[in-house]
Amino acid sequence: MRYTRMPIEIEAPEEKGYSTICYNLAESSMRDINFRDLDIDLKELVLFYGEHRGILKLRDAIREDSRMLTADDVLVTAGAATALFIVATTLLSPADHLMVIRPNYGTNLETPRAIGCAMTVVDLSFDSGFEIDIEAVSSAIRPQTRLISITNPHNPSGKLYSQATILSLISLAEKNNCYLLIDETYRDLNFQTALMPYAAELSERVISVSSVSKSYGAPGIRIGWIISRDEKLMNDFLAAKEQISLCNSVVDEEIAFHLLKNKPRYIEPNHAHIRSNFAIIKAWYAGQPFLEWIEPQAGVVCFPRLKQEYSIDADLLYTTLYERHGTIVGPGHWFERDRTYMRIGFGYPTQDELKAGLSALETCLEELAIHKP
Repeated sequence: MRYTRMPIEIEAPEEKGYSTICYNLAESSMRDINFRDLDIDLKELVLFYGEHRGILKLRDAIREDSRMLTADDVLVTAGAATALFIVATTLLSPADHLMVIRPNYGTNLETPRAIGCAMTVVDLSFDSGFEIDIEAVSSAIRPQTRLISITNPHNPSGKLYSQATILSLISLAEKNNCYLLIDETYRDLNFQTALMPYAAELSERVISVSSVSKSYGAPGIRIGWIISRDEKLMNDFLAAKEQISLCNSVVDEEIAFHLLKNKPRYIEPNHAHIRSNFAIIKAWYAGQPFLEWIEPQAGVVCFPRLKQEYSIDADLLYTTLYERHGTIVGPGHWFERDRTYMRIGFGYPTQDELKAGLSALETCLEELAIHKP
């Protein structure tokens, strides 16, 4: 394995230092919750080795809204990042091939690269609304293809793929004897329509991954999970987990169980907050001339770009935005796109912080954007 640090991690808010940031529009999650807000008593918790698959009550809570999935279809991991690492290192080798949709979460690209796996990238187009081109995916599949990788809701655009699109990808996976990995980290932040079932319900060829990090504002407890109905595959994933971490922190699992068992208490206020901030950012886009976006359907991020009639010194834009205004966004190179793209998070900031951050961004754009002749 040849590891390379990803720009999204090198330049993350926690690396810059939260104290240096006034208006954080780079976060891709809800605001982090405080332990005191959980109303949970851990004094009687025994600090033992946990169940290797994750404590049963937590696995039951993860699949609770499904009539098809069982606790045995769930493997609890140290965050979604570890889940994705387990999937990649279990299924891929230098002799295999991956078909990955881009933009994508960085781990879904960098871990296969570290493995030395052959990879074909199918790039999503802003002009087509970040829709997945099923024909392009089909053409990219080889006899050596082991995995197709997507995110849904999409990171970083907030696009929510239709059931028809997901079923078409499942059909390709089944036809070509490979797996479809769906990173569903934003699933519980579907704030405009009904919650979709985990895609893993639809086929044994689907692997779903999620966590409590984004939706619950609890990235610090490092709890994620893999869901698959393929018994042998889940046993292979368990073998990988046992060699990486053996089990999870029983403290983290207990907190995650509390969050999931009290889901309405945490998710409903989060949805209300997202809807309020979404209205703010939607109105802002309608009133400023420099950026264009594909309106997100779910999650807490969007991925606008500078309008084609403008040019800008992107390095100067992001430097000025941070150093003069204390504001950060996620520049396009985090997602292997031109730096005139940017990911803007609208779930983490308060309403006042979002307004101030957007105002700072517009000020910088007014100052630095040049209208092309």
